[in-house]
Amino acid sequence: MNDLLQLEVHDLEVQVLTGIYSEETHLPQPLRISMTVDLALPERFLPDTPLSASKSYIDLKHAATTALPQGVHFTLIEGVAEHICETLFVSDERVKRVQVKIVKLAISENGESIGITLVRHRR
Repeated sequence: MNDLLQLEVHDLEVQVLTGIYSEETHLPQPLRISMTVDLALPERFLPDTPLSASKSYIDLKHAATTALPQGVHFTLIEGVAEHICETLFVSDERVKRVQVKIVKLAISENGESIGITLVRHRR
């Protein structure tokens, strides 16, 4: 059994071109994106362990915001989640697993959360 570190960034609100219906395809819509990333870790974290032994939360936020290509329409939110996973795997070989949850805020009528969770493991 291997130890791991889970980094989490939750509830980012991001405007993304996504959807299959005509009313969705020409304007970005709000998505709530949350991520959990499993990271291989060093033997121990001591008081003076440098940030390079872990990963910056800013890298996770970047994968779900500025790393998403501007002007690209994702037919499915699953494609958005896939892009986020790939960005995180490519950016750091220590990333072992990525879980991305996406909620489509525009279709909620009574505060419910409607969306998907995608989990990918490094292959």
